[in-house]
Amino acid sequence: MTLPELYVTLLVAGTVLLASIAAARTAHRVGLPSLLLFLAVGIVAGEDGLGLAFDDVQLAQALGTAALAVILVEGGLTTQWSDVRRLVAPAGVLATVGVFLSVLVTASGAHFLLGLDWNVALLLGAIVSSTDSAAVFSVLRALPLPRKLTGLVEAESGFNDAPTIILVLVFSTTTSDVPAIGPLFGNLLFQLAVGGTLGVLIGLLGAVALRHIALPATGLYPLATVGFGIIAFAAAGAVGASGIIAAYLSGLVLGNSQLPHRAATRSFAEGAGWLAQIGLFVMLGLLVDPSELSRAILPALVVGLVLLLVARPVSVLLCLLPFRIPLRQQAFISWAGLRGAVPIVLTTFPVVEDVPHAREILNIVFVLVALFTLLQGPTLPAVARRLGLVRPDALREVQVEAAPLDVLDADLLTVSVPEGSQLHGVAVFELRLPHPTVVTLIVREGATLVPDRDTVLRAGDELLLIATPETREDTERRLRAIGRRGKLARWLGEHGTPEPEGTVTSG
Repeated sequence: MTLPELYVTLLVAGTVLLASIAAARTAHRVGLPSLLLFLAVGIVAGEDGLGLAFDDVQLAQALGTAALAVILVEGGLTTQWSDVRRLVAPAGVLATVGVFLSVLVTASGAHFLLGLDWNVALLLGAIVSSTDSAAVFSVLRALPLPRKLTGLVEAESGFNDAPTIILVLVFSTTTSDVPAIGPLFGNLLFQLAVGGTLGVLIGLLGAVALRHIALPATGLYPLATVGFGIIAFAAAGAVGASGIIAAYLSGLVLGNSQLPHRAATRSFAEGAGWLAQIGLFVMLGLLVDPSELSRAILPALVVGLVLLLVARPVSVLLCLLPFRIPLRQQAFISWAGLRGAVPIVLTTFPVVEDVPHAREILNIVFVLVALFTLLQGPTLPAVARRLGLVRPDALREVQVEAAPLDVLDADLLTVSVPEGSQLHGVAVFELRLPHPTVVTLIVREGATLVPDRDTVLRAGDELLLIATPETREDTERRLRAIGRRGKLARWLGEHGTPEPEGTVTSG
């Protein structure tokens, strides 16, 4: 590549990136999932639009898999272990047994309703069977839902990519309609066990290293944190295990290890995740030929309706039956099974393997993802309200971030007082924060205020506090408790835990 060609490439890439960011803002304002507009940007920039040619399926597969790794590392880093630790079992069942059930039901619908051969039907069912982590993370975290409910869907989306990829690879290379169950199960067990173990071990190693090694610049901590997640992904893939689950679990371990510069790391990871999503969806939009999509609309509708109305509800009902999760929450989990980049990336595997009808499968999956994301994504808030799952106290939660003060061995906490919070009207001395935590500054209506013990907090205030690492957790709990129940929170039995027990299993 010559220097002028580089300039042109960077100009095009920067323009597409800014257009995608503008699309994300537009999608947020109108309530659409961002991935739809990212795909639209790719289609508009493609050969039938602005003329940007891209048809290298093997390159798309490699770049798409790498982008999924970044997205899953970011998802793990921004997931609270307290939200998912009691949900590992149901999420694991959904990600394994649920995927198999979904594949069988969807493939049966494609076979009997569309007349597809069993091998093609099973391949199509496997491709669309998993929920997509990028879509789930971006949509569900904007909803005021119980954390354990959100955590269950997020954990499932992080776990189920590995079984799905295994099934897609098997159906892309097998010459018979139904592969042998024994080798398939053994392969699945190996990939999950080894990938999960490597992810946890590398995450723990990274947490120990980052806590005990002083890096010369703050900006290196986020880079090193995400780097450990990428190493976990690559190490697992190199030994034939699941890099996807390794990336997610390493991110989960690192994100819950009280690392230095946690706020900066989270911000960097979110930015990297957005960049990966934008690049991934735009690339997939470039990959398809819009002139071929019209023929895929009918089969996409048939397969999508079977998946949404039959396969997903059946798999959720049967898998969650032993865990006594209320039916209304199961209904929401069924509707929240969003499809996104993962199915489209998975369609590149049969194309690379030159499987018959692979290109038709790509078009069907692309149309299915676009149509049903457009249906499910914007309706999730209404479904949650209709099922009575919206948290009434969601707007009163206090969001706390920490940035270590290395020299003082202390944490700088930033606290926002949202509208409706019971912190409004509470004096500083009434907070009764654990010693030696102190409120050092208040930002109010754009002006700074150094508080004294009698200063009264107001909604909209931004507080800066200094706490020691030993008292930070107690400080966060105290602030949450007062934010929910006021200055008498302790007397009222509120202790500021991240989420009351039994959110998923009650109601």
